[in-house]
Amino acid sequence: MRLPSVRRPLGCLWLAVLVISNPPVAHAQSDQLPPLARLEGPSGAPLVITLSDALQRAKQNDAQFQSSVADAEIAREDRVQAKAGLFPSISQTTQFLGNSPNGVNPNGRFVSMDGVEMYRFWGVAHQEISANLLTLAPLHKAQASEAAAQAQLEVAQRGLAVTVTRSYYALVAAERKYAASQLAVQQASRFLELSQQQERGGQVPHSDVVRAEIQFRQQQQSYADATLAMANARLGLAVLLFPTLNENFTIVDDLSAAPPLPPFADARAMGAKNNPVLRAAEETLRAAGEDVHTAQNAFYPTFVVDAVYGIEANEFALHSAIAAEPQLGILPNLGYFITLNLNVPVWDWGGLRSKLHQSETRRRQAQVTLSQTQRQLLSSLYSLYNEALTSRAAAENLQHVAELASENLRLTALRYQAGESSALELVDAQNTAVQTRNALDDAQVRYRVALVELQTLTGGF
Repeated sequence: MRLPSVRRPLGCLWLAVLVISNPPVAHAQSDQLPPLARLEGPSGAPLVITLSDALQRAKQNDAQFQSSVADAEIAREDRVQAKAGLFPSISQTTQFLGNSPNGVNPNGRFVSMDGVEMYRFWGVAHQEISANLLTLAPLHKAQASEAAAQAQLEVAQRGLAVTVTRSYYALVAAERKYAASQLAVQQASRFLELSQQQERGGQVPHSDVVRAEIQFRQQQQSYADATLAMANARLGLAVLLFPTLNENFTIVDDLSAAPPLPPFADARAMGAKNNPVLRAAEETLRAAGEDVHTAQNAFYPTFVVDAVYGIEANEFALHSAIAAEPQLGILPNLGYFITLNLNVPVWDWGGLRSKLHQSETRRRQAQVTLSQTQRQLLSSLYSLYNEALTSRAAAENLQHVAELASENLRLTALRYQAGESSALELVDAQNTAVQTRNALDDAQVRYRVALVELQTLTGGF
């Protein structure tokens, strides 16, 4: 993994004032930072990944999201099976029935057969006519379950978008802080060298040199921490994006190009229309209602029709003689017969009624869940929208504060060169500039995450 060396412009760099061609003093560079462990991956040009690319890659590699995809596919197949169950089933069967002879008549010992050998070649149509068939309750339940699974899939997709966005912009912010810490180390090094030169010229006391070295070493440590944070953020994002861990990629820094926040009235309308959590709760209630209908239908009679067309003869042929009555000659074997069954539930020791009570309990629970979901979503909409408003205001405010801190650093550096300010003031100005830049990056990340969290309720805007 290569650490980026691009330095972000600071608006107004007091380096322009303090640039000295000589390298920093030797003892300031004597402490080398320990190298971080690097992941060995594919070589070559790094892959450039945008936020949209990251979202698409994460969908392919996130186990939880793929579990939701599988649930939606299973629910779709359940709906296909429920629909197929409404139509007659067609099957074909071929059988040979061997009867034990009795040595007296040609029928054999099994009275249900008319010969020692019998062949069946049937095409069978089976249809069950019940209250479930007439009301379509199983199909309606499967459709509701499929809709609920699709809604849950969208919930998972939006949740994954939050996770990816947070990790993506965490890396963006970490790279920005890394670049800022690089520049801060260089500034501290120039300040240390300048203070030493001025001490040799009798312009500043030795305490300025001590303070400059403290600042330099503190910035060195901040640089090491920023390097570690960037490496960890890169690893965290790589886990989401690739089937095998790979750090050979770069991301596009579009942190400042956040989409605008819509008015609350529009956000509330989108939340009422496009919220998958609410839709999943509604479809779950609908499926529970169909379960109640199915349990009620079990109390009604069931009519079963079996229609058979084919042969059942003593020879495997379209025409043959009947073994029990050969004097009738050769007769056709091909024909049909129909079986009609009427099943009336009479007594089952309370089992059917127990199932009805179970389904009614599930429906009541689904109603309570839906009601609570509606309240919770409305509360979350207000909370997330207010978070987005606050984070946007914070980002705008810190943008101005960072500009002021940068200007303050420039003016303080000029005053220090002119002997009008102390080293302490210059160090404080430098620390303030770094802190406000980092705070601005964090505020912009917070706003982007707040937007995508709000979009889990409203959909894209």
